[in-house]
Amino acid sequence: MAFRAPLTHHHADDTPCPADHKHTSSGKPLHPDCPGRAYTKAVCSCGGWEMKDRGKGYVNECRRRHLADHDEGPKILRDLLRLDAP
Repeated sequence: MAFRAPLTHHHADDTPCPADHKHTSSGKPLHPDCPGRAYTKAVCSCGGWEMKDRGKGYVNECRRRHLADHDEGPKILRDLLRLDAP
């Protein structure tokens, strides 16, 4: 099963920031109706991981590491259980 953990951006009042609202790297709005990005959030479809932080890059890096752990999981289990041993 392929897990997903999409990034979502949110305003200070916890409302989602639409994808068409562009921001500077510091989160200041470039869209006239946007109050700015207050934080970025990622929630994994595995149900056991969630990350929320002001830094978009930090959340994205943690998200990538978490998803990579899912990819390594079955290999680690095979190595531990030696299911593929002759």
